[in-house]
Formats: sequence, structure tokens, C-alpha cells
Amino acid sequence: MENEIRSFQLNPLVDPKFITTSLATYQQNGIDKSWEIVEAHDSVAILIYHRTKDAFVLVRQFRPAVYLNNLDGLTVELCAGIVDKNLSLLHIAAEEIEEECGYQVTVDQLEKIASFHTSVGFAGSKQMLYYAEVDESMKVSEGGGVDDEQIEVVYLPVSEANAFIYDESVAKTPGLMFAFMWWFENKLR
Repeated sequence: MENEIRSFQLNPLVDPKFITTSLATYQQNGIDKSWEIVEAHDSVAILIYHRTKDAFVLVRQFRPAVYLNNLDGLTVELCAGIVDKNLSLLHIAAEEIEEECGYQVTVDQLEKIASFHTSVGFAGSKQMLYYAEVDESMKVSEGGGVDDEQIEVVYLPVSEANAFIYDESVAKTPGLMFAFMWWFENKLR
């Protein structure tokens, strides 16, 4: 994936569309406290297994926040999206699979794995994790996202997934690592 980044700078956030920053003030056990927080949308993420390729379908994309701590800012992640539409979580998940990865699945083809809270030190938004299986008969596009998203679809062979979990040279999310471990425990045939 080509990833040439130029003129990267941090600026004050004006008229945010997806997050709100706040200072939470409260008393805990009689002690006045405060904490900086980010109010963010909940999200869905999907572990996609390609039956014919015996591989996981993942996405690689540039994440500006990771760029601050990582040489190139590229992450490898589960297909995912924020909950910002008046649709069920299942419908949002199915929509994200098609937009990002190019596979069309129906909501009844999605299996709930678990939900958990992410970035609990400053955001605490909830993510619902699903599982889906695909094959080439379900391919409807090349994926890559919508609008100006630049998402690369990546196929990671199952045989390489365990080593990938521990490969610290690749920026990835804890949700991806958890999803792989869930798959090895529940789906490995």
C-alpha cells in the first residue's frame, strides 16, 4: 500500500464530527477529581474468515493517531465501522464488510462473538464484535471503503495468524488479537 504522508501537524479541534472532548469532574470516595475524556461513537468490528483461501480478511489503513507513535501510521485491523446511522448493529456490520472488503453478507450470516469497551483510559466506547465467513461467490467489489477512504484488503493465512498476534512490528488492535484467539478456540476445524 502506498503511503506517502506530508505536512502532518496537530491543530486544535474545531466543530468535531465524530468525537467530543470533555473534562469530567466528580467526587470519588469524598475526594474531588477530574479526568479528560473523549466521547466517541460505539462501533462494530467483524472477524471475516475466507473459507476457500483459509485466510482472514483484514484491512490495512493509515491511522493519524498511530502515526504519532509509529513510523508509517499503517495498521492492520478487523473490518470495522462506527455506529453513526439509524441501523441495527448487524446491518452496520454487513454494510462495513461490503464497503471495506467487497463481500456481501446478510445479517443472518453474522455471528456475535462479544462486546467490550475500548480505550477505557480516555474514551470507553463500546465495540460489538461479530464473525462472518465468506467465499468468492460473495464478492461484489474490490472493497477499499467509501468516499476518500484508502483501505487495502489483506488476506492473512490462518497458518500465519498466531505468529501475527505476537508480531510487534505491525500496528494492530487488541480486538483483532482477541478475535483470532476466539477463532482458534471456537472455529478451528
